[in-house]
Amino acid sequence: MRGAFIDALMELAATDERVWLLTGDLGFSVLEPFRERFPDRFVNAGVAEQNMTGVAAGLALSGKIAFTYSIANFPTLRCLEHVRNDVCYHDLAVKIVSVGGGTVYGSLGYTHHAVEDLAIMRTLPNITVIAPGDPVEVRLAVRALAARPGPAYLRLGRASETVVHPREPAFEIGVPIVVREGEDAVVVSTGGMLVPVVQAADLLAAEGIRIRVVSLHTLKPLDAGALARAVAGPRHVFCVAEHVEAGGLGEMVAAPLADLLASGVTLHDLHLGSENLFSVGRREHLLTRHGLDPAGIAAAVRGEVQAGRRRAADG
Repeated sequence: MRGAFIDALMELAATDERVWLLTGDLGFSVLEPFRERFPDRFVNAGVAEQNMTGVAAGLALSGKIAFTYSIANFPTLRCLEHVRNDVCYHDLAVKIVSVGGGTVYGSLGYTHHAVEDLAIMRTLPNITVIAPGDPVEVRLAVRALAARPGPAYLRLGRASETVVHPREPAFEIGVPIVVREGEDAVVVSTGGMLVPVVQAADLLAAEGIRIRVVSLHTLKPLDAGALARAVAGPRHVFCVAEHVEAGGLGEMVAAPLADLLASGVTLHDLHLGSENLFSVGRREHLLTRHGLDPAGIAAAVRGEVQAGRRRAADG
């Protein structure tokens, strides 16, 4: 995802001199191509994310489009007041790009985890919040955010993410993408969980269970009608996010899907929980521990679908 981001940003910068990139002394081996091609529009603010945000706000006030970049918890939680007051309050064109959303930097411990960020950033005024599911969605999101006025938060994975979309899908901020059709259940994912969800769908397909996969790349704003249409049909809707439960994907979609839930559709929320968040280990280990690996997701869906089939057979 990092590579897709910098490639898309360089394409924009080549045609729009307003585009700037600021980093908090991170992104080595990734950001150098931008620095070398556009040295006058690249700023390394050092390990000073508050200052980086203030500089970005100043650039935006002078008509620039400023992208800030750092490991997910640093340009968000470390300088949250600056983001809130300097950027969002003034509705400025500062696009906050976080790399390593979720537990991608799991081996560095909880200080480098970003597992509350989506909930927190969504509460800020005027901001757009996007978590693309694969590198293709990253490129589309960067283009869309550059053209969209006001502040934004773009949550990325890290590197080597699998490409899910064989070709560019229609991409509109707020509108989810149906990645795969299925009638037995719907799984709505956000951010880097799209790949494990698709892998889980492959496991289940081999057992005769067809699930619809929906990539909810935009957390704010959300087209509630588009989401309801994307999940309509199956009796089970699963939400999968690399995030804590509070303020996470399940809570977020419950209100837009209220009518469906009232009709008997059940909503299942797969998340990092609220316990054992301080573990240290590779992302794969942490996801497995919380049942967010492909096998864990498949097991959760399989249990509900099979139980429904048994009830129907006994009916």
